[in-house]
Amino acid sequence: MQLKLDNPLENKEIERKFLVKNEVFKKESFKETKIKQGFLSTVPERTVRVRIKGDKGFITVKGIGNESGASRYEWEKEIPVSEVVDLLKICEPGVIDKTRYNVKSGKHIFEVDEFYGDNDGLILAEVELSAEDETIEKPEWLGEEVTGNVKYYNSYLVKHPFKKW
Repeated sequence: MQLKLDNPLENKEIERKFLVKNEVFKKESFKETKIKQGFLSTVPERTVRVRIKGDKGFITVKGIGNESGASRYEWEKEIPVSEVVDLLKICEPGVIDKTRYNVKSGKHIFEVDEFYGDNDGLILAEVELSAEDETIEKPEWLGEEVTGNVKYYNSYLVKHPFKKW
């Protein structure tokens, strides 16, 4: 018997990532959410993370990115927070602790992550797109684009914290 897997193209995430120049985004934010996450696997071909986001739990599997780093397979399911707490105990060493701010700019919503702990001082913004060549309105606080730069992936930051760069 063969299992029929979901079409990876149907679960494609397209996003661009940027450094943030200042904290002006906080005044423009319409939502803040605390996030704590760990990684069961940081292998690039199949990164598996568990996360508590606000009062909800999630498990997420991400595939390797395309050449530009803007597109990759992503599968996510909500799971009970108690299960995330249990899974965090068996994750690879290190935890990502951050606050996510949602900021509207044009027709897009930027998710701006302010990191704490070993990644304190790092602020990154991501915007999800429907196509890689989609035009975005860049807010003034948006800095250098780092899409595809693995140094800014959470799975890298957990092993190589920003404070040690």
